[in-house]
Amino acid sequence: MTASSTRRTTAARSRLAAVGAIAVAGALLLTGCGDQTENGGGSDSTDATTVAAPLADKLPKEIRDKGVIKVGSDIAYAPVEFKDSSGKTVGIDPDIAAAMGKQLGVTFQFENGTFDTLITGLRSKRYDIAMSAMTDTKDRQEGIDSDTGKKVGEGVDFVDYFTAGVSIYTKKGDDQGIKTWSDLCGKKIVVQRGTVSEDLAKAEAKNCPKGKKLSIEAFDNDQQAQTRLRAGGADAGSSDFPVAAYAVQTSGGGKDFQLVGEQVEAAPYGIAVAKNNTQLRDALQAALDAIIANGEYDKIIKKWGVEDGAVDKAAINGGK
Repeated sequence: MTASSTRRTTAARSRLAAVGAIAVAGALLLTGCGDQTENGGGSDSTDATTVAAPLADKLPKEIRDKGVIKVGSDIAYAPVEFKDSSGKTVGIDPDIAAAMGKQLGVTFQFENGTFDTLITGLRSKRYDIAMSAMTDTKDRQEGIDSDTGKKVGEGVDFVDYFTAGVSIYTKKGDDQGIKTWSDLCGKKIVVQRGTVSEDLAKAEAKNCPKGKKLSIEAFDNDQQAQTRLRAGGADAGSSDFPVAAYAVQTSGGGKDFQLVGEQVEAAPYGIAVAKNNTQLRDALQAALDAIIANGEYDKIIKKWGVEDGAVDKAAINGGK
């Protein structure tokens, strides 16, 4: 994806409404987000039950027998996934996974890892799936490195479960005239490594006029990027809209950051599954469709105030 190929922007009214709703969820679950290395990359399990699991027989036998799906996730991306004050993994993704687990009769066990290593972990079978606000893109489907355009792996399949755009945020009261991506030329932006925000920043940097270089600093997780901006080490930051909105509402009690401009590049979040694991992929799709149909999905989306990103069916490889 590039900064110039915007698929959808969101009106300011919708953006502000969503920010307010996220603030309500943030007030209920406001905590310091977990560090990437917290507990040595330990794991947390979402609640699931083996009782009355109508879709259990759709799972591969080895997973059904273990009763666990291992999930690779960057658990420092509130409100999508993060650790609460007790150390429990919470957020949009864990809630959706728990609801799907009831349908499948398994527990989704979240294991912490840096975002840009999740697909590698999936390839090495450290994880069964990756679920971490991961944008479903053609490059990821096909195993293409976005920077070089070269094939680096066999790619993954995605089960799409949410839609989100990308937002820019600055220190509160100091937007330095930044409203669009082109306004970043001559400035410095902080992002999380391996994300669409980093891709967009790199694409925009190529379009900047001579003498107005866009400087990009990438970090292992979004919390580090926010810390850098908060300390004055950059002019702006960028992350997925739900995450940026949550940071705006919660960091410093809402006094640290502000959103600027509109979100761009709206695209699906997908649960990543190995290409050769089609049975697991199809079981996840059936479970997601089931919780959409029974209303559990809508309850979770409303709980976190992100209704604008809801989907009405579980698509496979819907990313462009």
